[in-house]
Amino acid sequence: MSASISAVGVRYLEQAKEALKIEAEAVLQQAEYLGDDFIKTVELILKCEGRVVVTGMGKSGLVGRKIAATLASTGTPAFFLHPAEGIHGDLGMVTPADVVIAISNSGENDEILAILPTLKILGTPIVCITGKVDSTLARNSDLVLKVKVTREACPMGLAPTASTTAVLALGDALAVVLSEARQFKPEDYALFHPGGALGRKLLLTVEKLMRTGEENPTIPLDSSVRDAVIAMTTRGNLGAAIIVDDHQTLLGIITDGDLRRILEKYENPLALPVKQVMTANPKAITREKLAAEAMRVMEGDGHHNITVLPVVDEERKVVGVIHLHDVIQGLTGLKGAKW
Repeated sequence: MSASISAVGVRYLEQAKEALKIEAEAVLQQAEYLGDDFIKTVELILKCEGRVVVTGMGKSGLVGRKIAATLASTGTPAFFLHPAEGIHGDLGMVTPADVVIAISNSGENDEILAILPTLKILGTPIVCITGKVDSTLARNSDLVLKVKVTREACPMGLAPTASTTAVLALGDALAVVLSEARQFKPEDYALFHPGGALGRKLLLTVEKLMRTGEENPTIPLDSSVRDAVIAMTTRGNLGAAIIVDDHQTLLGIITDGDLRRILEKYENPLALPVKQVMTANPKAITREKLAAEAMRVMEGDGHHNITVLPVVDEERKVVGVIHLHDVIQGLTGLKGAKW
């Protein structure tokens, strides 16, 4: 610590460190309260056909807004409902297909309690986050997530500090578990963040990511499977060879998956003419299309995923090739992708 810091400055630092320590301990303490109701909350939200509606007043409301935003950006549709606005018409945004997460440390907040009758009439499931498991809110909720702290960081013990930090951390934990359960991917995250750098990545075109020249593994129609293997391994190492005619028009494709099937079926597979075993008229994409569109084509119906797409012009002449990992790296900024 610098010798120039005054005695007052030292006291400020000690107070700040103490506050951080109290809040850190409060967050860790919540792990002890996790149990069956947390598991049931995750399962309830995963089955939800509507959206997660987060509500809370005051500081709890501010934390609730952040929880709703985190849920929405990580694959769980969610929005924040101000309870005071709710009792003046905004409850019309809530449906029986939704799940409500109500936040109140005391569980006795007037505005929160005022919306309970309507939620009960609708039949919307209610999950409450509260420090009082015997409160009115807790007794009228379907599931109760307890968040209780030993002390607030506020020296008077009045301003919600450690308690709101603990609620925020619980909300993050819930969002993380739901995201993992949904197998939420980096490219999904990018899709929900079209602004800024992520947005610019979403506007990437196939032309900016495709392989050309020596990395474009095209071979003529009169090639053998051996020629295809050589092209796969020496020209871009993409696990595919693209078959073209004398004018570079796309005729077919052969992949490493095809090779495995050929090896099982034929005695001397490398000598076979590639036109005998290629997939004719394969899926392709044009260079001006968005990278996100290339990913959609590759994913197909989810049962016949492909990893390599020929890139063609308007006459279906091959001008390049794009690999799934090129798209993922381009959309997410992930480096060093291996395949």
